[in-house]
Amino acid sequence: MVLDISKHPCFNDKVRHEYGRVHLPVAPACNIQCNFCDRAFDCMNETRPGVTSTVLTPEQALRYLDRVMVKDPRITVVGIAGPGDPFATPDATLRTLQLVREKYPDMILCVASNGLNVEPYVDRMAELNVSHVTITINAVDPEIGAKVYAWVRDGKRVKGGLEGAEALLAKQLGAVRALKAAGIVTKVNSIIIPGINHTHVKDVAQKVAALGADILNTIPLLPVENTPFFGLGKPPAEMVKAVRRDAEAYLPQMHHCTRCRADAVGLLGEDMKVSDFAELRISAESTEEPTRLVVSENRPYIAVASWEGMLINQHLGEANSLRIYKQDGDRIMLQEERQTPPRGGGANRWDAMAKLLNDCRAILVSGAGHVPTKVLNAAGVEVTVTEGLIDEVLACVFEGRSAPTPVSLKACGTSCGGNGSGMGCG
Repeated sequence: MVLDISKHPCFNDKVRHEYGRVHLPVAPACNIQCNFCDRAFDCMNETRPGVTSTVLTPEQALRYLDRVMVKDPRITVVGIAGPGDPFATPDATLRTLQLVREKYPDMILCVASNGLNVEPYVDRMAELNVSHVTITINAVDPEIGAKVYAWVRDGKRVKGGLEGAEALLAKQLGAVRALKAAGIVTKVNSIIIPGINHTHVKDVAQKVAALGADILNTIPLLPVENTPFFGLGKPPAEMVKAVRRDAEAYLPQMHHCTRCRADAVGLLGEDMKVSDFAELRISAESTEEPTRLVVSENRPYIAVASWEGMLINQHLGEANSLRIYKQDGDRIMLQEERQTPPRGGGANRWDAMAKLLNDCRAILVSGAGHVPTKVLNAAGVEVTVTEGLIDEVLACVFEGRSAPTPVSLKACGTSCGGNGSGMGCG
């Protein structure tokens, strides 16, 4: 089957306002450590490949995709871009791609990787008709690569310095060769790192062009706090312009990159904010042992903190509103959305929130501080830190089963000042 790849907004600038993409965050682990990346951060103000608000199983990802397609039928592309590297956990990645291909045979599938472990899975991707793959290559000189990468996990060995950079480069170039031999459209990303590789990106372009790469995406570094490259600062506009001009002598340039998160969804730069899932049928099953919460007639509701209305992915302190749900027979109904007390009130805010939720027996959040947890628990509102699809987790809680334990991701809270920064390795 030949797919219409003209509908891929990342590879075709002309259609990015017509067609959208969804990234399924099913790959939590990474097999390299870049000196510009902190994958642990989870902040809705950050737009970069290392960031997600939740990690899904392949089966959850398919159910999530079903909901996304109902809300925005303009989605033509399903991508996997982390929050780690898709081929650090190849089984989850390939299982997700298989499920999507089986249910959505016309969907464009793409993957973004650092390239370390791509080559062994190129044939399988070709079988699944994965049409687009992005490889991030920041250096084709191991001496420069040794400055970019702290370590590389090559098989069972962790390699640092020049040894790690040499191993990574060999695997990256092998991946590009194999992808092109399989007929897969191949984009190369290069992060412009001032003083490290900004004069070298043209060499990357020349090398990968010779291997058949189709397009180059040169992305300015956005420094991430607490990473080795934080102090380098953003590359000046003139530097970025010069790097792209020199690289364009070898490969076409992508100029409309929006540094997508690992859970991005919608049109480029116009990610969906879905908030109207008023009625969802329960279909999830769990094998976990029950830890039943008693339903009180005075507390029939459960509150949920969510950014977009599909996933439990919001920290309690960041929630400006909460969705309130009630069980009605075999269905769970969205009753209303309540505005939370304004921030900045200290302990008074949590006292006010306890009153706001006096008819709720629990609140489901992706994270919560010690003080609000203590205040709400004392008021009879159980604070449950969890993640996943809202309807599936609510099914567990309403039926007295354990909510899923969240994957450990460090939330930045308000440390970014609301601005966000950073650039991942997807």
